[in-house]
Amino acid sequence: MTKADYEKLAAFRYELRRFLRFSEMAAKRHGLASMQYLALLAIEGFPDRNRVTVGELGERLQVAAHTAVGLVDRLEAAGLARRISAKDDRRQVHVTLSAKGRTKLEKLAAQHRRELQTSGPALVRELSHLLAAPSNQAPAPIALP
Repeated sequence: MTKADYEKLAAFRYELRRFLRFSEMAAKRHGLASMQYLALLAIEGFPDRNRVTVGELGERLQVAAHTAVGLVDRLEAAGLARRISAKDDRRQVHVTLSAKGRTKLEKLAAQHRRELQTSGPALVRELSHLLAAPSNQAPAPIALP
């Protein structure tokens, strides 16, 4: 890694953190913890359906199962989500948004989209710089778990 590589990585991390800070503060202004907003988004934005299992939610948020359960408990207590038993297997429970949860999500998602219209170009620029191969070496392969 060269000094320029570190600078590119740091610049991308800075722009990413600026957006994440915006997200945290926007959620807080709406009375939500950042993870609650992310959970609402993960539920409504799940591919091909607008419900998730607690395990799927944990995976989407990259949190442990017990953390996802606690998060769903808090969302349900706040009237933002509800648990529904699966029709084909009553042992399986899905989490879906309530009308109140959907309304909060709509407002926050619209704010996030507007913010991305402003901050997105800087994020894309810095990511592009980061991904460009350094002039003195070939890009290193990325190992995925």
